Amino acid sequence: MKIAIVEDDINMRKSLEYALKEYREFKVVCYKNAIEALKKIDDSVELVITDINMPGMDGIEFVKKLDNRFDIIVITGNATLNRAIESVRLGVKDFLTKPFEIDTLVDAIKRNVKIRAKTSKTKIQPKDENRDFLGSSKELEASLLLAKKAARTDASVLLLGQSGVGKELFANYIHKNSNRAKNKFIAINMAAIPENLLESELFGYEKGAFTDALNEKKGYFELAHKGTIFLDEIAEMSVALQSKLLRVLQERVVYRVGGLKPIPIDVRIISATNADILRVIRDGKFREDLYFRLNTIPIKIAPLKDRKDEIMQIAQKTLQEVKNRYDLPNRVFSSQAKEALLSYDWPGNIRELISVVQRAAILSDNETISTEDLFLDSRSTNNINSMEKELIQEVLQSVNDNINEASKILGMNKKALLSKIDKYLINRLLA
Repeated sequence: MKIAIVEDDINMRKSLEYALKEYREFKVVCYKNAIEALKKIDDSVELVITDINMPGMDGIEFVKKLDNRFDIIVITGNATLNRAIESVRLGVKDFLTKPFEIDTLVDAIKRNVKIRAKTSKTKIQPKDENRDFLGSSKELEASLLLAKKAARTDASVLLLGQSGVGKELFANYIHKNSNRAKNKFIAINMAAIPENLLESELFGYEKGAFTDALNEKKGYFELAHKGTIFLDEIAEMSVALQSKLLRVLQERVVYRVGGLKPIPIDVRIISATNADILRVIRDGKFREDLYFRLNTIPIKIAPLKDRKDEIMQIAQKTLQEVKNRYDLPNRVFSSQAKEALLSYDWPGNIRELISVVQRAAILSDNETISTEDLFLDSRSTNNINSMEKELIQEVLQSVNDNINEASKILGMNKKALLSKIDKYLINRLLA
């Protein structure tokens, strides 16, 4: 593998050159600045490692002029969030801050080698770190880069985005790429647990704390010790409980319900919301001091309508998964169906796309899935509500009104399901 190093600091340039040449699979060429590199670099190079702050032409401008011809790793001694984001938008795969260990750089190289025919001849194979994500786009990669940087620390992360964009996937990704990966990852949907039970679920309780407390119980924070806890739909938490969570964050201890003994915890907190959290704060429903504690690193996840590159990737993978799961005949999308998928706004994001493809694959009588099979033209608000009501009714009937089972099948938390049952005036057998 041939690597080009573009670095104006001669000591840094030589250090990188000598260190990488220790690896037999690497061939290294060096350039003292971006202008020289642009004149001499050729297509035998597979990866470019470039500094940002260089005389004559900075690294960002250099990357623009390379026009996605190579994999690129940016190194800099003056990292800023804006520069990292700008680099990702230009297709940069990794962003390292000086000083760094040579092993860190080698790991970055291994992650970012493109899969080509000739890569089979080298010892380095790219790791599929994003395998949990069904698609890939520049918008997703930008968010993942921030998530990867956040994972290297224990800072609190707040994930912002609409329902269905994959916030729990991001939380899991941060955990898996952190030094806590070998320990527990516990995800809690704050809206799914009744308010009167949430405190004891989070912090645990002592024996005799209330009528049914026959034994002591550890809460989620204790269970997640040395690991990561993911608090989804954090804006749904009551103000009273927010105060207790703030105390946990400040003191790094929990008090079980009915207990007086502080229990030390070491937990990384990732939270998420689909609400306009600043508006919720202005309305007095969320504590500003807690928001600042949770919002050390905010990561906004773009809706699917802004990640067009992923739509067909996700649709094709879902189609294949459904075919394999139910042993269906081969299915392909017609060109018109592809256009319809790409032009639709996807208010339900990835969750809605998967549901649409699953339904089309199962119900279509033909090998080719048409626009009619997708039912996208009829997905007005009224029709969506009607279809959702019918689906909820069918699922409830199939599980004999078992709300817990129905919520699992529908991919909807219990509180939301009960709200929709009330909204649609659905008659339950066991009500």
